Amino acid sequence: MTDTLVVLHATIAIVGVVLLIIWAGVEPVIALVIGSIYLGLAAGLGFEKTITTIATGFGDIMAEVGLLIGFGVLLGSLLFAMGALQKLVELLLRLLGARRLPYTLAAVLSTIFPSIYVDVQLVLASPLARSAAPRIGKHGLALMGGALSAGILIGYVFVIPGLGTVSIAGLLDLPLGTMMLYGFPIALVTSVLTTFLFSRLLKMGWWNSAKDEQELAAGEPGAEGTGSTGGTADTGGTEGADGTGGGVAVERRSETRTPPLYVSLLPILVPLLMIGGGAVAEAAGVESAAVAFFGDPALALFVGLVGAYLLARGALGTKRTNEALNEGLNTTGQILLVTGVGGSLGAVIGETALADVLGGFFSAEHGTPALVAVVLAWLIAAVLHLAIGSISVAAITAAGILAPILGGLDVPTVIIGLAIASGALFALHVNSNFFWMFQSLLGISTRGALKALTFVTALASVVSLVLVCGLALVL
Repeated sequence: MTDTLVVLHATIAIVGVVLLIIWAGVEPVIALVIGSIYLGLAAGLGFEKTITTIATGFGDIMAEVGLLIGFGVLLGSLLFAMGALQKLVELLLRLLGARRLPYTLAAVLSTIFPSIYVDVQLVLASPLARSAAPRIGKHGLALMGGALSAGILIGYVFVIPGLGTVSIAGLLDLPLGTMMLYGFPIALVTSVLTTFLFSRLLKMGWWNSAKDEQELAAGEPGAEGTGSTGGTADTGGTEGADGTGGGVAVERRSETRTPPLYVSLLPILVPLLMIGGGAVAEAAGVESAAVAFFGDPALALFVGLVGAYLLARGALGTKRTNEALNEGLNTTGQILLVTGVGGSLGAVIGETALADVLGGFFSAEHGTPALVAVVLAWLIAAVLHLAIGSISVAAITAAGILAPILGGLDVPTVIIGLAIASGALFALHVNSNFFWMFQSLLGISTRGALKALTFVTALASVVSLVLVCGLALVL
């Protein structure tokens, strides 16, 4: 089969997946499998090898990230039930004051809380953002909205155990410790810098409160005063950006004595230290079975999960702890399926000649090849996100497309992974459920959401791309 036909069939498969998700409303899992089957048959793999490759690709990616995703989901569910995020934001508000809160909140959300789903973070943080907004000054709600957008979604793609991050690393066979070492600082700098740049635009008059904001009715999710501790009422199972359920009542936590904040954060901080310590030891050339064991990401997240479980049992009781775990388990299935079939598509692509064709595009001999590869990887993920409306599906699909050609690139794998993460962040807009949750919970108009969410994620994507390009020049 000629290179032209290989590219044509791959394009049809990928565009077909996008159209099935957007226009036909087909679930991403079904659309990705259909695209994989089409590409395998059209590329001449045959019936048996196509199905075998799909199954093998699914199994391979599950072996890489299945436990990590499962443990991360359950850990986040327990932390949510104990109110860890709400406590942290309230503490920051008291210690730092309202004017510094947007930057601190963006930094904290992007680096510490990616284990909690993006929609759950939004449900928890939005009423706090609204209550702090009047004390920040003019356009305070816009700035807090931008800080939430940047913090929540940047962490989702750059910081472990954010599901976007874990999926990218798994598909590219990239050690999570390496992804964390580079992704964590990029997330921190990107979130703070994006919030700062957005605040400059607001001072230049880019926000019109009369047109960009709207009043929330009393009792509506996100309205001030809803819930006994500033939380939101039950959202009735509203789904988030990537199909995750966010409908959990916040107000019921006020009846339970939960652990102190520094204790509640240990299930996140301990795994991060274990993974980071293992990565540093590996980089320093330390070879030890014990270090490898305790630095293993799956064990680290399991330790965090056990810690969160014990804390929740002591604070919430067995019944409510099990309820929180069940909520996490109900969400895990869809995430694992989407991630797995993303691996299937990547495996089918790996069996075609597309890897060689794409490798030709990525091995440009003019200019700086590393930067060319970074920009192309970013562009693929950005276009997929614009079309599909799901950060995770865009990241998984882009990683599946690029994984087969990594061996032919003169660029570190972590750079390609970071470029994909950066591109998948680009311009979350109206084809995402998260967009409409954001608009409702923040009390802003559609026009306001396009500024505080769509524009901010586009800005964060570009800022992080510049950082990744800089990193590519020195690695």
